[in-house]
Amino acid sequence: MKILLTGTAGFIGFHLAEKLSALGHVVTGIDNINTYYDIALKEGRLKHSGIDVPSIKEGIKLPSEKLENYSFIKMDITDRAGLFNLFENERFDYAVHLAAQAGVRYSMENPYAYVESNIAGFLNILEACRHHHIKHLVFASSSSVYGLNEKVPFSVSDTADCPASLYAATKKSNELMAHSYSYLYQLPVTGLRFFTVYGPWGRPDMAPFLFTKAILEDKPIRVFNRGNMKRDFTYIDDIIEGIIRILDRAPALSPAAYKIYNIGYGKPVDLMSFIETIEKSAGKKARKELLPMQMGDVPFTWADTGELETDTGYRPRISVEEGVPKFVGWYKEHYQIFSMDTHRC
Repeated sequence: MKILLTGTAGFIGFHLAEKLSALGHVVTGIDNINTYYDIALKEGRLKHSGIDVPSIKEGIKLPSEKLENYSFIKMDITDRAGLFNLFENERFDYAVHLAAQAGVRYSMENPYAYVESNIAGFLNILEACRHHHIKHLVFASSSSVYGLNEKVPFSVSDTADCPASLYAATKKSNELMAHSYSYLYQLPVTGLRFFTVYGPWGRPDMAPFLFTKAILEDKPIRVFNRGNMKRDFTYIDDIIEGIIRILDRAPALSPAAYKIYNIGYGKPVDLMSFIETIEKSAGKKARKELLPMQMGDVPFTWADTGELETDTGYRPRISVEEGVPKFVGWYKEHYQIFSMDTHRC
């Protein structure tokens, strides 16, 4: 397969690029390397994938020095002309769209960034895919679309029209846009509602990273809703396995070649229990600052992954008890040193 992968300086995109390349696929990754969180972490992921970071320039294709058949281009999905030229030149078979402005809470501070990237940028992806006859577009949605839903576990058959944040609203909009393009232009599209992904090279704005960093630095952690929360924490390896299973299974036309799946572990964990697991792995106790629920947040997430399991054989394997020590081990052995070296430069 010849695959376009957007968001390859991001957490999931970085892991997926390495896995697809290892499987023998030809992968072109793009990312705008924005400043939403530490650019050094994004550049660290690219460097780990064999990209010569000092040589990165807008629109220039750089082959990996480590991964066979993987190349990276710095490009923003809002660059319509650049994106269309890329599709025209590369003649991709498949596209995996993971690039987006992430973050529930940040969407209340900078709403325009979400409309520009998650709505206008996604429209550019849809247009490029339909004009260049992509065999299957797989895109990242989010568990956030369930918003204020109270029924659990969250099922793809549930109504998801009460988003609790602008971020969630843009992700639900992506699903609606994708359905219309699939119906109008027979473009095969699959959307994936990710549930709290964590693991090595993870996002520093997410709870597993924030908690681990604070605990190891003997700083207090902020625990919202006074800890009365549950999350369907999903280890990165399970997410990557699910995406790969889906990629070559384009949905049939009926009447739209369109499908939505939940992709998670399928078992929520109490936030306080999750913190205890980090404490055991870190060898330190957390100092907890108990706070009320924050705007835009939800008290629980829980994925019903039945359809994904039936259609692809997806079975998440890595529990929190196994995944958290893997993440904390990576943080202690790699990120702390990486971060110190970065800040000395």
